[in-house]
Amino acid sequence: MEQSGWQLEHSYTGLPDVFYRKTTPEVAEFPEMVLFNWKLAESLGLEPRNLQLESNEVFSGNKVPDGGLPIAQAYAGHQFGSFTMLGDGRAILLGEQITPDGKRMDIQLKGAGRTAFSRMGDGRSPLGPMLREYIISEAMHALGIPSTRALALVTTGEAVSRDRMLPGAVLTRVAESHLRVGTFEYGARLEDKSHIRTLADYAIKRHYPESEGPEKYRKFFDAVIDRQAELISKWQLVGFIHGVMNTDNMTISGETIDYGPCAFMDVYDPETAFSSIDVNKRYRYSNQPGIAQWNLARLAETMLPLIHEDQEEAMKIAQASLGAFGKQYNEYWRSGMRDKIGLVGEQEADDRLVEELLDLLHEYKADYTKTFRMLSLDALEDMPLYATDTFKDWYDAWQERLESQSISIEAAYKKMRSVNPAVIPRNHLVEEALDAAVENGDFTKASKLIEVLSSPFDDGHERMFKEPPEDEKRVHMTYCGT
Repeated sequence: MEQSGWQLEHSYTGLPDVFYRKTTPEVAEFPEMVLFNWKLAESLGLEPRNLQLESNEVFSGNKVPDGGLPIAQAYAGHQFGSFTMLGDGRAILLGEQITPDGKRMDIQLKGAGRTAFSRMGDGRSPLGPMLREYIISEAMHALGIPSTRALALVTTGEAVSRDRMLPGAVLTRVAESHLRVGTFEYGARLEDKSHIRTLADYAIKRHYPESEGPEKYRKFFDAVIDRQAELISKWQLVGFIHGVMNTDNMTISGETIDYGPCAFMDVYDPETAFSSIDVNKRYRYSNQPGIAQWNLARLAETMLPLIHEDQEEAMKIAQASLGAFGKQYNEYWRSGMRDKIGLVGEQEADDRLVEELLDLLHEYKADYTKTFRMLSLDALEDMPLYATDTFKDWYDAWQERLESQSISIEAAYKKMRSVNPAVIPRNHLVEEALDAAVENGDFTKASKLIEVLSSPFDDGHERMFKEPPEDEKRVHMTYCGT
């Protein structure tokens, strides 16, 4: 495999060995590659054509690539508010690929068998959740939202037992790193208290080298807060609902990670939640910014001894940083909403324009994505909302605001079309693709969906643009698959 392009390094194993366990992936009896991300592979410096001969073996975990050192990472997490010690129960890090432009990217197998952290689990994954992660993570990337990526999907030829027997699969996930808030929670609870400083130094060197110098731990914490504020604002702007915002699912790098029961909103409703395990709607759409801040408070708790030697002073500094999250999030979100309705600059009445539009969407149960795209196209005749007097009043005020700008209305519409997607991973279409693959081994729908979602701002895909035609086709609940 010398010509396959692997350039794997292992900076993570430079941490104390309490942060990981060496792990051997389990053998998959009949591996078969069903999806492969050629463009991503090339950006990583891999040679896909040379990889092909052994791709089934490598991406199933049957063969470790040149330079690979498989490990499972240790971490902890607040899951639905309750703390527990965790770790990679079905994920195995092969190493960090050094790309042609010098980036360091984790290459991880998900569903490749038991690890030291699997507890009673089998370490395997059903096909459906891995295919969902492939589709939605790639869609998020195309939308310009920081995300882990999907490199390959291999079926194992073996059944996985969940509520029923299901085909198994291994996903190859790519990320800037898999450092989590939960990694810091784990480190803070180790007997050797120097380990949390070692972990923080590693995270700074890998992700925030600009924080080096005086007060580097405070600067690091502030930088993580800023990235999370921007990330969550981008989720909200496209109607994405993560579903499991536990602290072990929040990355230090600011990437979206762990696409379990995630989904995109169809009808605009701030109380929307999809996850079958989120019975109290803790992670509903409207609560995502608040949960992000709560998670960051858990990170702050682990870093207090690093921020200042005096605990009381450290708490004051951390609280001030956390208190800024809301302002940072609102600035990112308000800027994004102005872009979504074509506004340049900022005027006093802009917030009211946005709020009134969202209130109308909620009142008339309008589709979130379609409404903004139709406004971008100035094509209003097809939606019941547009016939109401309240919308007409809003539209007149909006047009007056557009006409007052330094750019033409046509330029404003063009700007809107660049941020309001025509297509998203509609839940019913994702489920159709998953059903075809799981029940019939047919990946045609999944491949087509992935292709269309790679260009989300292009029109012309009428079926994927429309909301579900009938209520019974709407997806009201999604599942984790663990």
